[in-house]
Amino acid sequence: EELGTPLHKVASFEITDVPLIEYMASKGKPMILSTGIATLSEIEEAIGACRRVGNGQVVLLKCVSAYPTPLEEANVRHIATLRETFGLPVGLSDHTLGQVVPVLSVAYGAVLIEKHFVLDRSLGGPDADFSMEPDEFAAMARAVREAFKALGERRYGLTERQMRSRSFARSLYVVKDVRAGEFFTEENVRSIRPGYGLHPRFLPLVLGRRARVDVEAGTPLSWDLVC
Repeated sequence: EELGTPLHKVASFEITDVPLIEYMASKGKPMILSTGIATLSEIEEAIGACRRVGNGQVVLLKCVSAYPTPLEEANVRHIATLRETFGLPVGLSDHTLGQVVPVLSVAYGAVLIEKHFVLDRSLGGPDADFSMEPDEFAAMARAVREAFKALGERRYGLTERQMRSRSFARSLYVVKDVRAGEFFTEENVRSIRPGYGLHPRFLPLVLGRRARVDVEAGTPLSWDLVC
């Protein structure tokens, strides 16, 4: 509090200290709770401690308290489990090596990333082996931000850029000259690119019908050319 920090962070090894969490939450600042050693019931207790003092500004961090954490133990899917179980935003406190897990966590809904940081790993220290140096941290941050951009929306629909690309799709074209009154057949109508003619789904409806006017080869087929 004397340092004027904008929020309070509870490390995994303190998440079972409910009185401490309640005191911290009583200051009214956002709370970040790491969950590395906690059971679901203990996480619920910690959240309850915050809410008892009127603090609902809580973010949970999915965390594995193993240093470093093997990739096969990272269990990134747990992020979604925490979010669905407690209805709170969830981030990642990561102790794996590299940036794979932080980037992957974005796809599972992580809203923030915590990673150990060291200016120079060669200086040693208890966290040095699984901490990132400045250039590594910067690369991870760029990759995570790019992953957020790539998430998109949970709805299907074509973007404006994709709509423009539809002109490169197949469509129906007249590939041989057809005189007015002649039939459209598989010999003179084909599904080819680009996409300025009728949709290929209409080929069965076109075949066997007559041309309204003379149609030159290379003409995109449209309904006004069909009798």
